[in-house]
Amino acid sequence: MRLKGLNEVSVTLHRSSGILLHPSSLPGNFGIGDFGDEARAFVDFLAASGQGLWQVLPLGPTGFGNSPYQSLSAFAGNTLLIDPRHFVADGLLKVEDLVAPEFSVERVDFELVRQFKERLLEEAYENFKRDEASEVRAEFAQFCESSACWLDEYALFRALKAANDGRAWSDWDRELSERVPAALEQARTQLQDRIAAQKFFQFYFFRQWTALRDYGRARGVRILGDLPIFVAHDSADVWGHREYFKLDERGNPTVVAGVPPDYFSETGQLWGNPLYDWNRLRVDGFSWWIDRVRFALSQVDLLRVDHFRGFAACWEIPAGEPTAQNGEWVPAPGRELFAALTKALGDLPIIAENLGVITPDVESLRTEFGFPGMRVLQFAFGSDAKNDHLPHNYTGDVTVYTGTHDNDTTAGWFASLDDGDVREFCLNYLKSDGVEINWDLIRAALASVAGTAIIPLQDVLGLGNEARMNLPASQTGNWVWRFKQEELTEESARRLKELTGTYGR
Repeated sequence: MRLKGLNEVSVTLHRSSGILLHPSSLPGNFGIGDFGDEARAFVDFLAASGQGLWQVLPLGPTGFGNSPYQSLSAFAGNTLLIDPRHFVADGLLKVEDLVAPEFSVERVDFELVRQFKERLLEEAYENFKRDEASEVRAEFAQFCESSACWLDEYALFRALKAANDGRAWSDWDRELSERVPAALEQARTQLQDRIAAQKFFQFYFFRQWTALRDYGRARGVRILGDLPIFVAHDSADVWGHREYFKLDERGNPTVVAGVPPDYFSETGQLWGNPLYDWNRLRVDGFSWWIDRVRFALSQVDLLRVDHFRGFAACWEIPAGEPTAQNGEWVPAPGRELFAALTKALGDLPIIAENLGVITPDVESLRTEFGFPGMRVLQFAFGSDAKNDHLPHNYTGDVTVYTGTHDNDTTAGWFASLDDGDVREFCLNYLKSDGVEINWDLIRAALASVAGTAIIPLQDVLGLGNEARMNLPASQTGNWVWRFKQEELTEESARRLKELTGTYGR
């Protein structure tokens, strides 16, 4: 199956494979992974191990909880991922400016990293303002012009948020939260320097991201991005388009997103995102969604769409509920939306995350538009031979994962199993003794008929529960895992490349 995105790069989904790793998990000296040399070393590892895809999580700026799925913008980038060494190369910082605190090499301390990197960003910006001859000035001006459709709004939002001590936009003065034109114009005048600073930070994010993506393309590695279905309430998107969301007069959600009790939580998952007013979006021809997907596809080669079932129906939870249990399924116009997207953008290189409570209407929507679905091997052994997640039940139009960012690592998952039926079925099915269960699942994924196979790096490295990326419905300890450069061994690359070649990926 060949799909072509807006970036004019055809991507073959048939018999391909790759690794899931968010850039924040890369090694480096600045407390969090970034787009610098270590990212390029990871691309080199992917190429050496025969992998054609690098899957990342959403790259937007994170808010409360540091979740990539709760971003301050559906368009902007997370400036914590900027490599500050590039400011030195551009003459905007000195080497001594980069002296960092003693960061953990295994975990991200987001607050400490934020303080350190924001200081560097501000210093670079101040030096940029003073340097009239800066070689990047023309490039910056071009970026501001070409990105104005989202950048102007986002920069104003961030400047206002800072001026309001970080409070959510619904807690600002009413004239600003309700976007009274005179109040916004006054804010643009008063905060013009802070607005320009935000634009400068975004310029460097996308400059570095584009260079990294190009580096990967030159080595046969494509980017599989991730598009959350929902956006955060405290975001430039909801503030700028209140009419597209189910909000009360003050701008607070009347209903919020989540899922009912599931594999991960007995009380469901209460995400808290505002839900779309689909009728209003329909009136405008889904223009906001078209702009959003167009922009996303300009930044990546393929796109995993999170919580695809929400395009058939959303689990609506009344605002203020303590859990996700008391909700209801409310239909969504996914067919109309994807018809509008296809008409505007052409064939969509999308992988649908169709996990959870999946009903026939969800699968009908997915197959009608030709989107590959997902299978997860860790879900395969809890029932019988008819389980959709078992490899012998796959078709070519699925993407198989050993686990996702929401699962435990394969080694951690296997260690948590008792000596019961799931463990026994797993070992019998894989003809495994369990000693290298991570490689047994990797082999099963790569050997399957699934068009695409994605392996979290933790599973390639054989890491346990300590390397888990996210535990759904929990509030602490998520998104912080990092690996060490020495863990990317030639032996791991050789082994992965051998399996990839054996199974024609």
